[in-house]
Amino acid sequence: MAVSFSDLQLAFEFVSSGGMGENEAYLDRRSGKIYWHSKVGDNDEELPDDIDEENYISIPDKRELDLGKPLVLDFAREFLPDDYDEVRHIFSRRGAYHQYKELLVQRGALERWYDFSNKSEEMALREWCAENGIETSET
Repeated sequence: MAVSFSDLQLAFEFVSSGGMGENEAYLDRRSGKIYWHSKVGDNDEELPDDIDEENYISIPDKRELDLGKPLVLDFAREFLPDDYDEVRHIFSRRGAYHQYKELLVQRGALERWYDFSNKSEEMALREWCAENGIETSET
């Protein structure tokens, strides 16, 4: 059963948007249906009783695919080599992403960062699908 890659991307963004463990999404390997659940706010649908069975797989978040600090450092190494040490320093403190984005704006690199980040996320999610035997479609 092929799963829409764009649906997987939406679920990935949902899971990544909350705090640690706040938002969850599960893929039913048999039907291709994605179940969404949040620990905050209303949930329109209940998770199946057998969600812990092997027929379901939890959609990862950005941290699980090493798309947090490692991705930022990869970007800085490639596109902002003169600022690499500053970026490392920024990510040693709280509020790092806000400060990082300010630096990107100053360097005129914000759009390049978004492109780099989006492409890296897509590639990592496609690799995750391949590793887990999830067939995707482009619909």
